Amino acid sequence: MIDLLVVGDANPDVLVSGAPETPPAGQAETLVDTGTLALGGSAAIVAHGAAVLGLSTALAAMVGRDAAGDFVLDTLSTAGVDISGCVRHESLPTALTVCLNRPDGDRAILTAPGCLPAFGPEQVPAVAARHVHAASYFLQPRLAAGLAGLLEGFRRAGASTSLDTNDDPAGEWRLSPGLLAACDLVLPNEAEAVALASATGDRPGPAGGLHAALAALAARGPVPVVKRGGEGALALFEGALVGARGPLVTPVDTVGAGDGFDAGFLAGWLTSRDIADALAWGCACGALSTRAAGGTAAQPTAGEAESVVAQVQVTRARAG
Repeated sequence: MIDLLVVGDANPDVLVSGAPETPPAGQAETLVDTGTLALGGSAAIVAHGAAVLGLSTALAAMVGRDAAGDFVLDTLSTAGVDISGCVRHESLPTALTVCLNRPDGDRAILTAPGCLPAFGPEQVPAVAARHVHAASYFLQPRLAAGLAGLLEGFRRAGASTSLDTNDDPAGEWRLSPGLLAACDLVLPNEAEAVALASATGDRPGPAGGLHAALAALAARGPVPVVKRGGEGALALFEGALVGARGPLVTPVDTVGAGDGFDAGFLAGWLTSRDIADALAWGCACGALSTRAAGGTAAQPTAGEAESVVAQVQVTRARAG
């Protein structure tokens, strides 16, 4: 039995820093500060980070039969991820993302989905895993349509489950019926949490929106764990609001930090089932992942993360 099966997207990221907010057209050549080719896709970054932390990890994903697909699979395999569950589409290309990073840490993300919409639940292997994590729900409509049943099947086999939807390009945020109930954990960022809660019919207002969103998501079944960037993370667990905040870092690049958090959180959760410990590991791994460009270049080993975990401040308060 493996520790973790990750299901979802995998693609190269092209990271560009120092681009103007609106690059000029007219075939004008614009010089930028840096350009980096890195492993991308939320699921792939989570799998890579979990493997670096020492979890036995497999990825189920789809790439094309092209150089981009070779790059993705080689990078994952080198990190120790089991890629036997990755399939290659015969004609559609591997997805590709371009991130235009701004000095304030924000970024514009351009994604060509390639073969992602062709990936479906029937292509996910029925491996024995302690935990199954799904990512990038809105980029993979065939997978999304059957994801609730897929996760329920893994739960019947004894696995715990989690979901990080990531962004919805359509801005609708509608999840398939029963999906949240099939998840033990849901891991959005703050904006995603509020959007997902609003789409369920519970509409958090501007004041107290995060707490209302946590309650709305928890009412559907999962433990909501919300990532808040430099503010750390907040979870609603057994009637308590549990927060965690790591030491301040000066990031080189925040691409993939949320996925690094997911990898660390899941590693902590699978080790202890203690929400405070899992949050501390998530905050430590998310922060450390920002030390270099791209989502995987600076992902920490367990030994590297452990010293930062000890510095994470955890708070508890009764919800409501």
